[in-house]
Amino acid sequence: MSARGVAIVTGASSGIGEAIGRRLAANGFAVGLGARRMDRLAALAEIVNGEGGRAVALPLDVTRPESIDAFVAAAEAHLGPIDVVVSNAGVGVPGLLHEIGAEDLETELRTNLLGPILLARRVLPAMLARRSGDLVFVSSMNAVEPRPFQVGYTAAKAGVEGLARALRRELEGTGVRAVVVRPGPTRSEFGFAWGPQVLERLLDSWKRWGFLRHNEMLDGDAVAAAVIWAATQPRTTSIDVIQVNPEG
Repeated sequence: MSARGVAIVTGASSGIGEAIGRRLAANGFAVGLGARRMDRLAALAEIVNGEGGRAVALPLDVTRPESIDAFVAAAEAHLGPIDVVVSNAGVGVPGLLHEIGAEDLETELRTNLLGPILLARRVLPAMLARRSGDLVFVSSMNAVEPRPFQVGYTAAKAGVEGLARALRRELEGTGVRAVVVRPGPTRSEFGFAWGPQVLERLLDSWKRWGFLRHNEMLDGDAVAAAVIWAATQPRTTSIDVIQVNPEG
């Protein structure tokens, strides 16, 4: 086990998740990297290990409970007891509610909400037994500033923040924390496949609602820095929400 302990990250093959995985390793954590794109994960693990860190690439589909179970078991087998869980995997299907298919809505909710719930449920018994652990949920500004054309995504992220609030009360005094990291607009591959016509509709709507005051965006490292800060605070420190936004 590394000096700082063991961390696992979902959605670690790109964007915010990749940045979190690299930064955790650079700060002394052994890291289990989880996602569906194993080629991307393997490349990231190779980079981390080449830089003197310790990482293992593990397959994970957060929409499948059996995949979550296998991912956690494999991370524990390779790295040891898990100290930090970062639920970062996310997907968004743009469109007005009446335009989105039921299957797409289900994918959004299973990925962005049910996945984090099931992962927390899976790791909590061991954390509670050790009286130590951090559950870090990567949310979105959508949870508090809902955006049109992202109904399913927004509802899921609001649900994640409700999950964390409920867990804080369940876990008070146990040594286990539930922390929300709430980023604003961030450079990533999220939305790359939406297409120009969809993006034009989104941006026009968001401008009308005042969501685009400027064009600045966060780097994934800025979100990762918030995760690192939360995970390295003393057990006597209670942390609720860390909100990170780009400066205009």
